[in-house]
Amino acid sequence: MNKKRGTAVLLRRRYARREELGLTKAEFAILRRLSTPQKIQDFVSTLPQNFEPGGETCLSVRSVLAQRRAHCIEGAMLAALALWVHGEPPLLLDLTATRDYDHVAAVFRRAGHWGAISKTNPSVLRYRDPVYRTLRELAMSYFHEYANKRHQKTLRSWAGPFDLRRMDPKLWVTNEKSCWEVGYRLDALRHWPLITTRQAKLLRLRDSVEREAANVRQHKPPRSDHRLA
Repeated sequence: MNKKRGTAVLLRRRYARREELGLTKAEFAILRRLSTPQKIQDFVSTLPQNFEPGGETCLSVRSVLAQRRAHCIEGAMLAALALWVHGEPPLLLDLTATRDYDHVAAVFRRAGHWGAISKTNPSVLRYRDPVYRTLRELAMSYFHEYANKRHQKTLRSWAGPFDLRRMDPKLWVTNEKSCWEVGYRLDALRHWPLITTRQAKLLRLRDSVEREAANVRQHKPPRSDHRLA
């Protein structure tokens, strides 16, 4: 089967098959247990934060399961795959920021409304219930809390959904090296602005209470690490 034909077959595949993914029975069993977005979010949240002590990473789903650590795009890929195992498309939402780190979440729909599964160490950029009518509406739900160390609101654009079935599972499910190709594909998508340049000039800095709330983190980072996601 050639690459294009293989991708076309996967795009039509509602349920991800273990053999096509290249996962072991034990790896697949973990994903099978994550049967709802809530269970997926709980699992992703309990994974220790990947602070990348050896340098930047983009771990595959297999590597995340083996190393038991993840940051945003790594957690999003795992969440997307778990959704696919249970008959939902593995979709990613890309959020881009200025003077800050970008963010990636897995998205899903319920009764025509969008929700998101999100891996972050701080308390604010996490799960979103499926109550948003559009992806833009969902992206905007992250706007107020998305801020940098200077307390500036930094979220600027969004793109997606990107269907991971368009990529060979070898690139993001079982890759033993890195999955940067996923990031490159997200970067190449058309991104839609969330605010105008004029609106950006009117943004207020976070106040002292908001700053304190933003410091609540699930996993204690190394002193030198100030990553948002």
